[in-house]
Amino acid sequence: MSSERSGLLKVLIAAMIWGSIPLLVRATSAHPAVIVFYRVFFAGTVLITYGLISGRLATLRSIPRRTLGALIVMGALLTLNWVLFFTAITLVEVSVAVLLAYCGPVFVAALGPLVNRTSFDRGIIVPLMLALGGTALIVGPDGVHLSGTAGLGALLAFSSAITYALLVVNAKRLIAKVDPIAYMSVEYGTATILLLPAVLLLSGPQGATEFGALATLGIVHTAVTGFLFLSALRIARADHVAIVTYAEPVSAVIFAAAFLGEPVSATTIVGGLAVLVGGTMVARTRAGASVEGPPLLIQAPDVTTDT
Repeated sequence: MSSERSGLLKVLIAAMIWGSIPLLVRATSAHPAVIVFYRVFFAGTVLITYGLISGRLATLRSIPRRTLGALIVMGALLTLNWVLFFTAITLVEVSVAVLLAYCGPVFVAALGPLVNRTSFDRGIIVPLMLALGGTALIVGPDGVHLSGTAGLGALLAFSSAITYALLVVNAKRLIAKVDPIAYMSVEYGTATILLLPAVLLLSGPQGATEFGALATLGIVHTAVTGFLFLSALRIARADHVAIVTYAEPVSAVIFAAAFLGEPVSATTIVGGLAVLVGGTMVARTRAGASVEGPPLLIQAPDVTTDT
């Protein structure tokens, strides 16, 4: 349990850092796909450089080809996830995009036992509802207005929740036998290649300030936090990890209030407390609280052992 809690602490730190992502996105006028490109480019550059110097990239030689292919697919899925979410932010209110995107942990809780062949942890039901309900309070009923292109934005945000869930549940399986640095190097390298046409065809960042914001987004909010997140997945349940990520919208509200002058209402405070209570309950969950999940209808191949 101490390992589980240390993993959840890493996720908490990462999620709180992610809460400042909207500040960096608003600091640049680049197209969402271009923002994602520079995010993975800077992150991949740092990770590959570190991996080469430390020798940790050498572990790629021992990874089975099927597993390597799975990592490339994860890179493509990550690209889709971030493009969907960043585009949604440009089409609909940020609050709506955040609320719909944070349906992702619900999908993780549902899919995790199936994909990873683990028991269903009934102890997450209450904290999951607290976290989801708290996020809804943070958004508030006034934030949900869908008109014009907002409907498309809402659909993209919800789609990002689905891709997020697929990323987490599959990462839980893959990271067990793949070094996190090697994992992220392949993932971000794939994303960089896929997004290269976007840099050539779409509007990019202007000036040193915007490039600085994107560099921070890539190095701190992607490379560093990505390492924390994947390291946590090695020692903590995927559904527990997903719930703790609800700290992101809470920290986003704090950052918005501190740096953008956005007001913090009483319902926002109550919602934030609900999220924190839910995360605390997850951190205190005992292994004995789980029950067997439903049987798999389709047996997924073990991508970590095939050659």
